[in-house]
Amino acid sequence: MRILVVEDARPLAEILAEGLRDQGMAVDVAHDGLAAAAKLDLNAYDVVVLDRDVPGIHGDVLCQMITERDDRAMVLMLTAAGSPGDRVSGLTLGADDYLAKPFHFPELVLRLHALARRRPFARARTLRAAGIELDPVRRTATRDNRRLDLSVKEFALLEALLRAGPGFLSTEDLLEQVWDENADPFTNTVTVTIGRLRRKLGSPSIITTTPGVGYRIADPAAEA
Repeated sequence: MRILVVEDARPLAEILAEGLRDQGMAVDVAHDGLAAAAKLDLNAYDVVVLDRDVPGIHGDVLCQMITERDDRAMVLMLTAAGSPGDRVSGLTLGADDYLAKPFHFPELVLRLHALARRRPFARARTLRAAGIELDPVRRTATRDNRRLDLSVKEFALLEALLRAGPGFLSTEDLLEQVWDENADPFTNTVTVTIGRLRRKLGSPSIITTTPGVGYRIADPAAEA
């Protein structure tokens, strides 16, 4: 899941970003509305965590801009303005959810997962393919009922491949979806993480590689 955090309070923005990355999400940060609009033009996000009162382009205007897009991200307004009237006006602008500050971080994580599932064309919560079952909310993954002990990045990488299946994801796609805008495009981190994930998944291998195309999940039994 890729998240854009739009928050002008830099310490809070960094705390949010690091906390969500620890949950396996790819997170970009914008400290004003202009920077957020530029990132939205460059990247596809599942959810935007939007502080309502940001400089540059006000959060209300930015929310309306997001909702007018064809392939729009879901919007969670995260703001100190938490009265019932504030919530109603925020949702009227097109926000999909509204959480007042101060907030409970685990609740924010659950709400982000819920919003991602509500996004148009989102898949069911539990992802299944080639004997794999993965639940992004409970953060569990099994292969043929065997529990998989995956790192945060390995889990996120497997989730991305399952969501894309049966299609391919290139190295660039995986860097964008699993890491974030700070990832070095020349790094071998994708190759290394794929290698670790393959070993943990065991035999027969279900992650196939096509040079020049990318990676995908393939069921050996179905392709035999």
